[in-house]
Amino acid sequence: MDTAPSALPSTSTPAQDARNRRKGATAAALASAVEWYDYFVFGIAAALVLGDLYFPAGSSSAGVLASFATFAVGFFARPFGGVIAGHLGDKRGRKPMLVLALTLMGVATTGIGLLPTYETIGIAAPVLLVTLRVMQGIAVGAQWGGAMLLATEYAPEGKRGIYGSFVQLGVPIGVVTANSVFLLAGAFTSESAFAAWGWRLPFLVGLLVLVLAWYIHKHVEETPEFRAAERALAEKEREEKGQATEQGAGKGKGGDGARNSPLRTILRGHLGTVFLAGGSFAVNTATFYILITGVLDYTTRELDMNRGAVLTVSLCVSLTQLVLIPASAALSDRIGRIRIYGLGAAGIALWAVPMFLLIDTGSLLWLAVGTFVASCFLSIMYGPQAALFAELFTPEMRYTGASLGYQIAAVLGGGLAPFVMVLLLETTGTSMSVSAYIIGLAVIALGSIKVLADRARSR
Repeated sequence: MDTAPSALPSTSTPAQDARNRRKGATAAALASAVEWYDYFVFGIAAALVLGDLYFPAGSSSAGVLASFATFAVGFFARPFGGVIAGHLGDKRGRKPMLVLALTLMGVATTGIGLLPTYETIGIAAPVLLVTLRVMQGIAVGAQWGGAMLLATEYAPEGKRGIYGSFVQLGVPIGVVTANSVFLLAGAFTSESAFAAWGWRLPFLVGLLVLVLAWYIHKHVEETPEFRAAERALAEKEREEKGQATEQGAGKGKGGDGARNSPLRTILRGHLGTVFLAGGSFAVNTATFYILITGVLDYTTRELDMNRGAVLTVSLCVSLTQLVLIPASAALSDRIGRIRIYGLGAAGIALWAVPMFLLIDTGSLLWLAVGTFVASCFLSIMYGPQAALFAELFTPEMRYTGASLGYQIAAVLGGGLAPFVMVLLLETTGTSMSVSAYIIGLAVIALGSIKVLADRARSR
């Protein structure tokens, strides 16, 4: 479903083009990895310690629900980041918005690492925690589109999928790094020390994001597709202003302002595509956050499994995605995005029940098998997703449209998933209710993918 050119003609030399591609792809992958690391450490901390420290309540379930609700708040903030950065990124450039997103994330994550607990400052502690989580959500909502376009708009012809997968690799890298840092923090501190200050160390690593933001600002150029679209738009505006001067400058000026709003263009003519993109991906984000956050809480709190062992399983499973994501993306460059994407969604639906039957055994081996197979299907979807979303929109509205589709999926799926999982388990007493939740989202995904495929064929 490659509906747009991967790269536009350049006046630079082939060697310069290759160097810019490598630099852009590397910067995009690193930006994604450090941003997702910062975002994921909150999810792990929410499952392990934040409930007791910031939301003291009569039961452990109530504290975890409050902690996961705060986790979800970050997802509800993500569309705002996507809208703001998308609008400005389509008008001003991909790079400045990516730098701004990284800076905001670094400040918010470090702030969480330094935040006093409820015992120290009372109600101000959870209020500030929610505020900083909102900042994280805005930052990651702004970041994905910028990093994704930095990679895909530099891609050579026929390789948009594999280049887009460099950004997608940031998710498993972020998960592996976040889990590894938490494992190290737990290994070198006692239980009491970890609860008191050890959990803060992973958040303070967020300061490194600011270094990367500075590097991208200084050393990475804007994408060739954005520069070409900017030149074409400027030329078109000059022509229309000339015509407006002859026919009446006032009327021409008013129409020009409306035409130049990427967000208004999306809302007026492409909102259906945005919702189809979001509907197609919600099952992926929901299942992913159930695996890395919900299952961590469920296995340690309900099944009495060892925290370190469960984190190790999560880490090992995430490592497999480093191979599967680029492999599925490369395959999508050959046989099409929709085929690979739909296969992953169907696999998630079919595996939802067996996965929890294996997890419920309380065995580390079967936990690893259940989550590994699920992770394979997630990777099959996630690999081609960046290129697929980029190709749904033209360059002048691509940041806005792709970001909105992705962040709608994040709200409907990822943000609510751990909270919904705990609520379903408390209400029904069976993990099969969580499987039913995943299957329901998978049905929505397959329906959305079918419509997108029909539209692609008609074009």
